[in-house]
Amino acid sequence: MEQPDLKDSQWSEIFKNLELSSLPIKYIHSIRVTFNDGKIWDVDIEKSRKRNVIVKIEDSLEKLFFEYQDTIKDIDFRLHTDKIKKDIQKKTNKFLNKRK
Repeated sequence: MEQPDLKDSQWSEIFKNLELSSLPIKYIHSIRVTFNDGKIWDVDIEKSRKRNVIVKIEDSLEKLFFEYQDTIKDIDFRLHTDKIKKDIQKKTNKFLNKRK
């Protein structure tokens, strides 16, 4: 028996209460870095993934965050919520079907 899809209101609640210590880069669309002086850098992860391997992107981000850590006010990760929803729903269905 196939499980029903979650409603948008249920996803909103899931994302609101989500705490992450790490997130696969495949779920990140872009990153907005806001600096103490008001400058904003938008890092297009989606475009970078087309040109580079994931490890290189992760290394570049790590260097960026380390180099500018004293001047960064905020980092906003823009997520591929549809991809996250799809993958979570698929894993949930698989888990629930195995328990039968």
